[in-house]
Amino acid sequence: MICRPAIAALLALAGVAGPAAGQDAPGVSGDYLPNQTAWGDPDLRGVWPVERIYAANIPLERPEAFGDRQLMTDEEFAERLEAAKRSDEGFRNEVDADGTEGLAAWLQSTAFGRRTSLIVDPANGRLPPLTPAGEALFKAGRNSWIDGQAIDWVTDLDSYDRCLPRGFPASMLPWPGGDGIRVFQSPGFVVLQLETLGTRIVPLAPVEPWPAAVSGWFGQSRGHWEGSTLVIETTNVVAGDSASRDVWRRAGSPLPGRDRGTIPTGARARTVERLTMTGPDTIAYRVTYTDPEVFTAPWTVELEWTREPGYRLYEFACHEGNVQIRDMITASRAQRKLDAAALRTETSSTGDGK
Repeated sequence: MICRPAIAALLALAGVAGPAAGQDAPGVSGDYLPNQTAWGDPDLRGVWPVERIYAANIPLERPEAFGDRQLMTDEEFAERLEAAKRSDEGFRNEVDADGTEGLAAWLQSTAFGRRTSLIVDPANGRLPPLTPAGEALFKAGRNSWIDGQAIDWVTDLDSYDRCLPRGFPASMLPWPGGDGIRVFQSPGFVVLQLETLGTRIVPLAPVEPWPAAVSGWFGQSRGHWEGSTLVIETTNVVAGDSASRDVWRRAGSPLPGRDRGTIPTGARARTVERLTMTGPDTIAYRVTYTDPEVFTAPWTVELEWTREPGYRLYEFACHEGNVQIRDMITASRAQRKLDAAALRTETSSTGDGK
């Protein structure tokens, strides 16, 4: 069953409580042996949407009240489950209403449904502090999610605003939009087709690393198998700096909030992803992000992918019809003219302008 975000109901859910002793996140079992392709690689092919994770309000960063706890208590999980049931009911009652389908059943089917955050390292489940250079880049970040920001040109918008990839590894994380990931395999290659803005081609044979001066929106990914686990190492991701603001991107969370969606990407950013099948229709996905120019320490996210054979990926024709860029620029300029005229009128009426 395919679920759709019920934003209004689920954002209202506040799963905050005191610590519970002895709870750890479920580990990845090496007991499951996946089917193999005709050429002998573990078979990961299929469509793996991760939108349930966002719909269930499992956040990237852990609320501070949970401390180092990776899993909810029974009482906390009951609240999350009730919110999911209300969301499912909204979908059943009115097709046009915000709601989900099958969210509660999914939460009850997996230990992952009790997660307090997607980040599992650091132990507090939160992004590590930024470096001084990373903090300066963060404060200079620009995108349409920042309230009150003047938008004068494309350099005042980030990569997702402009229908470029929404950042890496952000593109692999849940968000309120198309979250399908289709995996193709052929001898020597794994391809990850993202429903929203991008496709990653991962060679499995040794390839020469790109020169430092060469970069890509998804960087250079190189893969290999460690038993039944696909390991993907990625470097040479497009970086952003204060002199070229036109490459702002969402390195971590793609959502507004603490990071405003503008966490910068350093030139030495790299990721290590691990994809391990834990059952016939589940993959444990783990990504460790290291960016010494921006973050004071690496951080690691864990997700559970669930295969959905009926999930269809449609064309995401964002750039071709992206009239929002022009609209945001002209609207921002017009609003600032109105604000300036109102200020002149107010100043003149009070006599301060004499």
